[in-house]
Amino acid sequence: MNQKPPIHTKFYYGWVIVFVAALGVFFSGPGQTYSNSIFIDYYIEEFGFSRSMVSGLYSAATLVAGFTLFMVGRMVDRFGQRFMMIGVGIGLSIALFWNAAIVGPVMMFIGFFLIRLLGQGSMTLVPNTLVPQWFIKKRGRALSVMAVGTFASSALFPPLNAWLIESFGWRTAWMTLGVSVLVIFVPITVWLVRNQPKDVGALPDGEAHRKPGDEEISGEISEVSWTLKQAMQTRTFWFILFCVSVPALVNTAVTFHIVSIMDMKGLGVGIAATILSVMAIVGFPTTFLTGYLADRFSIHYILAITFFGHVVTLLLLFFTDSVVLAFSFAVVWGMVNGFERIALNIVWPNYFGRMHLGSIKGLAQTVMVIGSALGPLPFGVFYDLFGGYQEAILAILIFPVAAVVLALLSPKPDPGDYGVDAGS
Repeated sequence: MNQKPPIHTKFYYGWVIVFVAALGVFFSGPGQTYSNSIFIDYYIEEFGFSRSMVSGLYSAATLVAGFTLFMVGRMVDRFGQRFMMIGVGIGLSIALFWNAAIVGPVMMFIGFFLIRLLGQGSMTLVPNTLVPQWFIKKRGRALSVMAVGTFASSALFPPLNAWLIESFGWRTAWMTLGVSVLVIFVPITVWLVRNQPKDVGALPDGEAHRKPGDEEISGEISEVSWTLKQAMQTRTFWFILFCVSVPALVNTAVTFHIVSIMDMKGLGVGIAATILSVMAIVGFPTTFLTGYLADRFSIHYILAITFFGHVVTLLLLFFTDSVVLAFSFAVVWGMVNGFERIALNIVWPNYFGRMHLGSIKGLAQTVMVIGSALGPLPFGVFYDLFGGYQEAILAILIFPVAAVVLALLSPKPDPGDYGVDAGS
């Protein structure tokens, strides 16, 4: 294989990879709930569906996508990130065109399934397995830079969608999103992405090659790689697997219904959209702090702080009844999201290595998507039964509380305790 990078840079080419990965998670936006939530009330108005029905379709489609996503992780290990990012990008653009054409519940279900699988799931999974291949010592910092794409996405897409829908209609909005993925993301991925540092004659973190006669380990740094089967033998794996599902469940539930929640509190659609944007703006600098901390402290402590933040966030939402409290909720929620964007992604390569990361992260992403599928429907049911969301907010508190405890009980497992070869 040609070991020259596609473009010459004066810095480590891994940072170019981080840029494209950030672009990838940015374009996961059309499949994310913060983007889709803007369409929901327009669907209800046009098709005459109940909120429970739309929530049910969304949850069911997300659930099916979650079970399918595990196979995407396997395909990443088999075919590599570059091939998968190109394929997923093309598939997502087609899915967005499909959503522009829906005329009933079956097409809506298929549309939700496609954008959740290819957008929320795959366009998040693949970049998050790509960046750890290029960084070890600076992994936290690299992931924090990549997370810029996540927060730019959540800041841009809600107001962009609202403007497109109000100006041109929701069908044109979906078409516009599809074209943007196809003409921006896909060509850049074809041009710039390479799977590993060795594909461009480099080493992780941009380490210098050793001279002949020096030890072979060089810049690879001795990072133990567990297979999925080996990782599943540890208690830590299962505890962390539960933990990573919690933000997906809580965030999706709140975000999906944020417009309705704020309306019930007398604050309106404008405040709801502002909350999503403020959350993204606050989360952006928080990721850099989290990346710095993740390179220096055990990640399970950072996870525990993250889940405690979710408890505080939900309590703030419960008591929100003014613009000031809504803004406070958005700020704290943004900080929590800044922590989770790094902590939930760095824990897997830090604990279980890079070699089988696609399979391991694929299973984790599957659980996260399933968690996100379970959030919106109960909130919709609570709304239909009680005419509000306060009871649902209190009920969902149990999950982040449990996650705090499990995170504290989940330090990095010792490979020797499970017969994992330290040289793998």
